[in-house]
Amino acid sequence: MKTLATISTFVGKTFAAWVILFAVLGFFFPDTFKQIAPWIVTLLSIIMFGMGLTLSVDDFREVVKRPFDVTIGVLGQFLIMPLLAVLLTRIIPMPPEVAAGVILVGCCPGGTSSNVMTYLSKGDVALSVACTSVTTLAAPLVTPFLVWMFASQFLPVDGWAMFLSIVKVVLVPLALGAALQKVLPGVVKAAVPALPLVSVIGIVLIVSAVVGASKGAIAQSGLMIFAVVVLHNGLGYLLGYFAAKATGLSLAKRKAIAIEVGMQNSGLGAALATAYFSPLAAVPSAIFSVWHNISGALLANWFSGRVDGDTESLPDYRA
Repeated sequence: MKTLATISTFVGKTFAAWVILFAVLGFFFPDTFKQIAPWIVTLLSIIMFGMGLTLSVDDFREVVKRPFDVTIGVLGQFLIMPLLAVLLTRIIPMPPEVAAGVILVGCCPGGTSSNVMTYLSKGDVALSVACTSVTTLAAPLVTPFLVWMFASQFLPVDGWAMFLSIVKVVLVPLALGAALQKVLPGVVKAAVPALPLVSVIGIVLIVSAVVGASKGAIAQSGLMIFAVVVLHNGLGYLLGYFAAKATGLSLAKRKAIAIEVGMQNSGLGAALATAYFSPLAAVPSAIFSVWHNISGALLANWFSGRVDGDTESLPDYRA
C-alpha cells in the first residue's frame, strides 16, 4: 500500500502532464479512445465517490463559521463563470454546439483540483474545500437551471433530465462515499492515499475519450476553442480575485476564491455535454480539463510568493 501511495502522490503532482499526454493520445488514436465514451458517466461517478470518501463534517463547519466568505466564493462560481461564458459566445463566432459546451462548463461547480492549487498558493484551504463542497451539492439544481437559461438559445436543454443525471453521477456517489467513511473508517483511511491516482485515471480517460470522439472537430476548430477556454479560465481567476478583494477579504481568502472561481468540474461538463448535446459540445470541457491544471499550477506558484500581514494560519491540505 505504501508503494501505491507513493505512485498516487507522484501521479497527483504530475496531473497536468498526464492529462496532456492522454489528450494527445486520444487525438492520434481516436478509434481506440472513443470506445471509452460510453463509460464517461461511470468514470465521473467513481471520481465523485472518491470525493465523498474525503468529505468531513469540518468542511461544512466552515460554512457555518464563515458564511460570508463561503457565500462570496459560491456566488462568484455560479455568477462569474456562466456570465463570462455567455459573453465569450457573443463576441467570438463559434458553432452552436461549441457555444453550448462553453456555457455548460461555465455553469459547472468548482473542481476538486482547486483545493490542491489553493494549498500550493498558500491560500485559505479550508475556504476552498468548503466552497467546492457547497457548489458541488448545489450543482443538481443550479447547473441545469443556468444551462437552460443561457444555452437553450443554441441547443435544446432538458433541465429535468440534466438534474436527474447530476443527482445520479454526483450526489449519490458522494453520499455513498461519505456513508462508507462512517461505516468503515479504517478501510477508508487506508484507501485515501490512493485516491489521487483514481481521480487522475478517471479524468485522463474522460479527456481522451472526448478528444477521440471529436478529433475532426478539434482539428478544424481546436485553436478557437482553446483560445475561448484560456480566456474563460483566466478571466475567471481575475474576476474571482477582485470580487474577493472588493468585499474586503484577506489575501489568503482572495487566493482561494480566485482559484475556486477559475477552476471548474470539467469532468462533469464533459459527461453532461456527451449525454445531452454532442461530442463536439464536450470539447470545451475536455480542453478546460487540460488547461486549468496547467494555469492553476502556474497561478499557484505566482501566488505562493505573495503574502501580507493579515494572511491567517492555514490548515494542512487534506488529500
